[in-house]
Amino acid sequence: MAARLARQVEVGLAAVDLTLPQYRVLMYLDEGEVMASRLADHLAVSRPTVTAVVDGLVMRGLVERSPDSDDRRRVSHTLTVRGRQALEAGDLSVEQRLRQIAGHAQAASGVDRDVVGGLECWRAALDEHRRTLLGRAR
Repeated sequence: MAARLARQVEVGLAAVDLTLPQYRVLMYLDEGEVMASRLADHLAVSRPTVTAVVDGLVMRGLVERSPDSDDRRRVSHTLTVRGRQALEAGDLSVEQRLRQIAGHAQAASGVDRDVVGGLECWRAALDEHRRTLLGRAR
């Protein structure tokens, strides 16, 4: 089921010209400036993979690269205003896609189910899980 939902997220993102890896990078950068190695670790991908995704986002003006002031070998990444707008458009498109599909839940099961409410529960749980992890990392 998770894979099927992920596919629908991809469809929603495609409507605003984003891929799932690009969206994941934008979401993470929305929390603040991030070094490339940390970005790769967080996304559980190799540095060359992150570099390729970020290259595309930089070319589109959604992400900005800048050298670290303390160590010129390190590069940090930040979300631009356009990047934040793209992230918001992605969020809205995915939400609309999932709500559209959720509208079929009652017809499919014959039971009035709060599918969107269930997704909101998952969002809250994932957000709390992330806060817990961030608290441990500090």
